[in-house]
Parts: sequence; C-alpha cells; structure tokens
Amino acid sequence: MVRIPRPLSARTRILAAVLAVACVGLTLVGSVTFLVQRDMVLSEIDDRLEGQAQSLLSVAESEDDVAEIDDFDTVEEFLRAAMDRTVPSRNEAALAILDGTTLIGPGVASGIDISEDDALIERILAGVERGVTVTPRTAVTPEGTLRYIAVPVSLPADPSRGVVVRSVELGAALRPVASALVTYGITAVAVLAAIGVVGWFVTGRLLSPIRRLRETADAITLTDLSPRLPAEGTDDISDLNRTVNSMLDRLEGSVDVQRQLLDDVRHELKTPITIVRGHLEMMNPRDVADVTSTREISIAELDRMTRLVEDIDLLAAVEGDSFAMGEVDLALLTARIGELVAVIPGHRWRIDDIADGAIPGDADRLLQAWLQLADNAAKYTPAGSPIELGSTWDAAGARLYVRDHGGGIPPAFRHRIFRRFDRADGARLAGGSGLGLAIVDAISKAHDGYCAVTDTPGGGATFTIHVPPATAELPAPVRAGDVLQRESST
Repeated sequence: MVRIPRPLSARTRILAAVLAVACVGLTLVGSVTFLVQRDMVLSEIDDRLEGQAQSLLSVAESEDDVAEIDDFDTVEEFLRAAMDRTVPSRNEAALAILDGTTLIGPGVASGIDISEDDALIERILAGVERGVTVTPRTAVTPEGTLRYIAVPVSLPADPSRGVVVRSVELGAALRPVASALVTYGITAVAVLAAIGVVGWFVTGRLLSPIRRLRETADAITLTDLSPRLPAEGTDDISDLNRTVNSMLDRLEGSVDVQRQLLDDVRHELKTPITIVRGHLEMMNPRDVADVTSTREISIAELDRMTRLVEDIDLLAAVEGDSFAMGEVDLALLTARIGELVAVIPGHRWRIDDIADGAIPGDADRLLQAWLQLADNAAKYTPAGSPIELGSTWDAAGARLYVRDHGGGIPPAFRHRIFRRFDRADGARLAGGSGLGLAIVDAISKAHDGYCAVTDTPGGGATFTIHVPPATAELPAPVRAGDVLQRESST
C-alpha cells in the first residue's frame, strides 16, 4: 500500500515564504554592502599606489633637502636611493628592476618579498614594454592577490631602463571587510532564527480562526448544528466569523424547516394511510356494499394524498424557480383573474378595482398566487356569499386583494396561516393540503413583497398581496427556510 505523504500545513508554507523573502533580502543587503566596502578599500589602495608613483619623481635626501630625479647621474643610482628610503608595511611590497635583470630591494627588510616571483616580474616587464599606462593592476601570486603599480624610470644621460614596483596584498587589506561580512552573516542567521520563532507564533495566531473554523465544522453534525465561531471584536477576522455564523444560522434554519417538513408530511400521510388500512382490514369481501364503500373511501383518501404531493411539488417549484421577471400590466392581470374565478361555483364574484399601471414581476406566478387566494376564500366561506377582487396601485406599489364575507380569521391565528399544513382553526373540512397560503407567501416574497390578512368591514377576511414598485435590482427568490419558517407574533 502506497502511503500518500501529508502535505505541508499552511502555517509551515507561510513561514517558509516569509523566511525565504527575509533570506533573499538579507543576502541582497549583505552582498551590496560587501561590494561597496570592497570597492572603497580598492579605491583607497589605488589612490595610495598612484600617490607613491607620483612621489617617485623625487627622492628626499633629508627633511630640508629634496633631490629631483634629474639630479642623479644614472638610473641605478636613482633606484637605489629610492629603495633605500622605502619602508613597506607588512602587507606591501617594493622592488626596483634595472634593465630587466637587476633587482634592487627596499633598504629595510620588511613587507612582502616578490623578488623571487619570476612570473610576476615577467608580467610587469611585458606591460612596461607594451607601454601600458601607469595604472594599478591586479595579479594572483603565491604571496596572495596583489594590487600593484609599475613606474618606468629613465634619464637622458643613461641608456639604462628601470622600473619601480609598489604593491599591496589585498587579502590583508580586505580582511576587515571579510570579517565584517562574517559578522553580518552570523547576525543574519540570528535574525532569521528570530523571524522563524516569532513568525511561528504569529502565523499560528493569524491562522487560529481557520483552525477554529475547522474545529467548528468538525463539531457540527446533523443532530447538532449549534456550534458557532467567536465573533467578538471589529477586525476582519471577527467580520468573517460573523458572516460564517450567519451562514450557519441559515443552514440550521433550513435543516430545521426540512425536519419540520418531514414531520408534517409524515403526519399528513399517516392519517389517510391509517384510514385506508383500517377500512381494508374491516372490509367484508363478500359484502358488495361494504366493498364499494371501502373503495370510495380509499380512493378519496388517495386523492387527498395525491393533492398533498402535488402541492408539495408546487411549493418546491415556486421556491426554486428563477421567475421570469418582466413588466406586468395590472389591468390585464385583473381582467384575467376575473375570467378565471368566474367558473368557480357557489359564490358571487365581483371585480371592485382595476389598477392602471405596471409593476415588475412574473405575471404567471402572481396570477397563480392571486387565484390561490380566491380558491381559499371559496373553500372557507359560506356558499352563495359574495367575494370581491381588485387591484390598486400607488407610489408604495401594487395591491392585489381578495375580500370575502365569511367567518374571518382571529388575529391570534393570523401568524400561523402562512405556515405549511397549518390552518387558523386546525379544521380539515375543506379538504385542502394546508399549503395554499404557504405558496402565496413564497410568491409574494419572491417579488420582494408580502401577503397580509386584515378584517373585512362587516365580517370576513381580506387577503392582500403587496408588490413594491420597480427598483434598481429585483431581489432573488426567497429560500425555503425563509418562506416556511415565520416567526410567531401574537
């Protein structure tokens, strides 16, 4: 079995990225600093060598007597006088070359001895023969890396040719710079270690909300949706926690609604199933009348179950529909509802108001909700009673109402009638599924409106669908949890 390696944690990756950036930055700063200091040392050495080259034109006999080069008779005499008065430091070398063979060292045996370095001498003489300008140059020798300058010497009265060489060993000159670089490197490593330690705790604290989010998500189960994130404070993390908590609240509400739906459906289906089963168990197969009666009762209960399933499917379609929003002509919509309710028997239908205007919405869904209110009024009011319908429109929006003259709805029950499978009096004599007003409420909220119930003057109930006027952006259809779970308000 191949074991998949565990990926690096976000904490480790973030800390590694921070350390990498810090390492690059420290390396860049150290390199630039080293190069600048090295150039400063080399520039100082070059200035010193060039100054020594200029001073070769005169040889001090004493503090008050200065002999110029033209005061000497021969080149060798000048070279020996120059070398006798040359005292190289520990990291310097001095040498005079006469006619390419005779080597004259300084008068004091100090500094570096380059008289035995044939390769360097040949290189110096070759440069002088080519007429190279007197400038400091660099050469790698057994004594180390030397920065040297070669000055040719000649006199009109002497055919001899001399060369004076002054050099500085760069290793010793650059040793303080190298030491500073080593010190910087040690300090940089210590800084990186400090960044690593501090960064480990800081990234842990910054990522702690994600860790708490993971722990909260792990703690949430289908039976326990209560865990929440701490949301104290005003920073971005607290805002994120509040947003996540709000999402969890909505999810918990949706799950609760789904549980309530399952309980309601189970309760609603249990009654017809029990009735059908009881009649089938008690039916006498040899009694034709009993068989016929049981068959009618069973079909009636199955029809009620079918209507229940159809209404649940319709409610789900309303809640999940994207709605074909457009301009809805209120006058045409009112005329259409008048045509449809005219075929519902048992009542006198009348159109009282016809609005002249247009609202944004889905005409088919609004007609469906309005017709549902009319059908609901026909079921729960006495036969033969009048039912008025109408539409009005003003700056606050449109109102589509259905006014009946039945027993009305007590104020204490008005908050319940828009719930699933709930009625004002709990009766089931009308044979409905208890989902009609829930469907109306869902359609109303999908249009950013609401459905309200008020008393009809003289007795009865008036249901009104309120639809707001056009806005910059229409709201999306409401969620199932928002539609089906209304807060109690008595």
